[in-house]
Amino acid sequence: MASSTAETPEAYLESLPADRQESIRQVRQLVLQNLPEGYVETMRWGMLSYEIPLAVFPGTYNGQPLNYVGLAAQKNKNSLYLMGIYLREGDYQALMDAYREAGLRPDVGKSCLRFRQPGDLPLQKIGELIAAISPTEFIAAFQASRKKA
Repeated sequence: MASSTAETPEAYLESLPADRQESIRQVRQLVLQNLPEGYVETMRWGMLSYEIPLAVFPGTYNGQPLNYVGLAAQKNKNSLYLMGIYLREGDYQALMDAYREAGLRPDVGKSCLRFRQPGDLPLQKIGELIAAISPTEFIAAFQASRKKA
């Protein structure tokens, strides 16, 4: 399932095959446990989205809320999108080090961690990275990046 038409996170989870549902539920729980106050869980772009609402920060370039984390069941694997891993120096490398220390092989794209099961991910480090960036810091980084463009 590359993109869902579900309107709520619960409906999204219920629409997944049982094996995918459990993996996504577990990683969703990790995200929710570590998500700083101010981000909200919604459905956007056919996946679970953890974002800053437009009511809090309407000044985006595309009129869409700033997405901080995304979680989706894709066609062949699941994907966890961590938009913040490039904001602070060393975070991306810390994530790669956590994969290595756990004996895991990273399957990583631009801000995307692909996995079949939660055990394919360095969960503790991912939780730390999600918890590390407040909405205020994320907005400031977004604004700084737009000034450069």
